Amino acid sequence: MKFTIELDGSKRTVELTRVDGRFDCRIDGAALEADAIEIAPDLYSILIGGESFEVRVEPMQGSLRVYVAGQEYSATFHDSRAWLRKPGGALEFEGRQQVAAPMPGKIVRVLVKAGETIEAGQGLVVVEAMKMQNEVRSPKSGLIERILVSEGQSVNAGEVLAIVA
Repeated sequence: MKFTIELDGSKRTVELTRVDGRFDCRIDGAALEADAIEIAPDLYSILIGGESFEVRVEPMQGSLRVYVAGQEYSATFHDSRAWLRKPGGALEFEGRQQVAAPMPGKIVRVLVKAGETIEAGQGLVVVEAMKMQNEVRSPKSGLIERILVSEGQSVNAGEVLAIVA
């Protein structure tokens, strides 16, 4: 996926490619080695070059407010599949989306079925990792096109769990 993000007035081209269950990230063509996981709604833990950052994201009118290391940034996406504000204030992705496992673990519950209509933020599956259960939620409203996992199945980080159209 390739998109342009405007961060406090400065435009950057970001390209994300899934490689072996992880993302290869390039910003303005330069490779960036990073690892990220959502630890709570709108709260992320990101590891860049051995340094850990806690990132909080808040939806704003037509953009996102991002807080990192005591700094506040305004981010706007320029892409057809980027975040889009829906009525009611929720932000969600557009277009067909693959929902991936955020960490390796075991599928303990599948909460939806193929063909089911869902809302953005609705739980799709529950993944158990390190004795904790994590609900994986839909990034958009739409129709469950496919569920690619079943209860009891082990998954790797980045493995596609479902496709939402």
